[in-house]
Amino acid sequence: MKSGARIIRPLAATVAVVAVLGCAGGSEGGSAQADWPMYRGDTAGTGYSPLAEITTGNVGHLEPVWSHALASSPAGGDAVGDPGRPARSQATPIVVGGVLYLPVADAVVALDAATGDEIWRHTVAGGAPSRRGVSYWPGGGANEAAPRIVFCAGARLMAIDAATGAAVAEFGDGGTVDIGVPYNSVPLVWEDIVVVGANTPPGTVGGIGNARAFSAVTGEKLWEFNSVAQPGEVGHETWDGESWRGRLGGNAWPFYFTVDEERALVFLPLAAPIPFAYGGDRHGANLFANSVVAVDIYTGEYRWHFQTIHHDIWDHDPPAPPVLFEVERSGETIDALAVTTKSGYLFVLNRDNGEPVFGVEERPMPASQVPGEQTHPTQPIPSVTPPLGRVGYEAEDLVTAADTTVEHAEACAGLVESAGPLHNAGPYTPWMHRGPGDRGATLLFPGLAGGPNWGGVAFDPATRRLLAYSQDVGTMGWVEEDTEAESPTYVLRVARPFSFAVRIGGVSWPCQKPPWGNLTAVDADTGEVAWRRPLGVTEGLPAEKRETGRPGRASAIVTAGGLAFIAATDDRRFRALDLETGDELWSAELTLQGNANPMTYLAADGRQYVAVAATEELVAFRLP
Repeated sequence: MKSGARIIRPLAATVAVVAVLGCAGGSEGGSAQADWPMYRGDTAGTGYSPLAEITTGNVGHLEPVWSHALASSPAGGDAVGDPGRPARSQATPIVVGGVLYLPVADAVVALDAATGDEIWRHTVAGGAPSRRGVSYWPGGGANEAAPRIVFCAGARLMAIDAATGAAVAEFGDGGTVDIGVPYNSVPLVWEDIVVVGANTPPGTVGGIGNARAFSAVTGEKLWEFNSVAQPGEVGHETWDGESWRGRLGGNAWPFYFTVDEERALVFLPLAAPIPFAYGGDRHGANLFANSVVAVDIYTGEYRWHFQTIHHDIWDHDPPAPPVLFEVERSGETIDALAVTTKSGYLFVLNRDNGEPVFGVEERPMPASQVPGEQTHPTQPIPSVTPPLGRVGYEAEDLVTAADTTVEHAEACAGLVESAGPLHNAGPYTPWMHRGPGDRGATLLFPGLAGGPNWGGVAFDPATRRLLAYSQDVGTMGWVEEDTEAESPTYVLRVARPFSFAVRIGGVSWPCQKPPWGNLTAVDADTGEVAWRRPLGVTEGLPAEKRETGRPGRASAIVTAGGLAFIAATDDRRFRALDLETGDELWSAELTLQGNANPMTYLAADGRQYVAVAATEELVAFRLP
């Protein structure tokens, strides 16, 4: 396997790559279908590629052909083998015209997609690019500007020339726009519009975190959407009294966004209010927190919303934007979207109005006993699609020696004894209230990291299936009075360890019976589960018990070759599965976890590649 070195190639080489790609075979529809131009492949976020050189019949021969180190290195040094500053990458690269673009620890680079050779490198001064990815603008505007790579570096939105890596002087101030509130993910570029979200943890610089849009040509701000409904706006009545004022949270932090091009709608998945674990200072449903909101991409005007959790105290927001597809049912075609939440549920909604396609029930939920807290009496639960992850726990769910090993079972029994009594009343169990001298904790499933996370949902048009990955790792916690606060309030405390898991051989083993991570295929036309399989192995177990599933946060892509590719799990495997059955057909062991969504593309040599960022290196695979 070849490792890409820091080779600076002339622009002529880039032009040659594009020219060759224009003549390459292997994909109908030309270079547009050969490329992977956006984080999830397309504006609909399908994670789907029409490439089919790699199939269920030959994927077993897939092998690594090049890699590229993602850590930083001293000026003039060799990135390969130089530890530098770690990348901790979660990036999905993009490929346009045979050139691959992605962030590394301290720079954005362009690589020859066939060889991994470096074409150019743009070092980001005074910070680092988002470790999650970059975006491509094809150029245009009144001045017929050249194509650009657009990315975020904290509170900076930056644009560089796609051919050379040079900063675009005409964009903002010498290639940079100060967006005030940081966004740590991938900007959406559609037509001449760039949409960014916001990351607003407590104490963040910049204030309220609303989604915003800027001109891809000049960097001029176009609009801003108020994620916490303001006076006179839809949803303002869901904030009791003045609780809306200055409220952090409710921000769009996902790794990417999706767009309904026909309706010119961008979909904003919005997070929980801050602080999330105690809502005694914000009675009400708290719109638009924990909602998917459709807004006009040209103006930012509100069109509709669907709230996935009312008055969230679990931080179980929709962590990824919805995937767009069509539901075919009884001769009718419905333009739909599907969105997951960290609470484990998959909602399928009508894109015209946000109404559920398969039905959602408002089911009664347990009330909080924390002073001042008013949890919502009901929560929306899909009536057809079952939860993608574990949403409850009972004493008999504790792992036994027969499930795994004696050592594991005894360690977990000791954890329960030291942390207990543990309380779980099913979905949306409120945090336990603890006073001085009290013991016990709420065992939350899914835990604070969620079931499905930021990887998102993939859609395969051939099998008509939606694919989503979900982990099962619980969190043990409670709330107690904050004795240092000026007014009565309560704060979340978590056990040590906070995860419902123990360490065996340096690896985290959850304490409920396996599986601990699943990939689920849902029939897009019925909402029913087509197949579900544990994904990931626990190597310290006997061979017959190893298929436990493992935790992870990324998700899958799908291809016309009948395959799903995924590298999310912490067992460091990159896998290919049969879309029809869920059977594993191939796997490769990575040096580190592939904590990122993979992608696939046709390079200038006319061959299909599949690539994934394995934390500190990008690895590309191809058939011999």
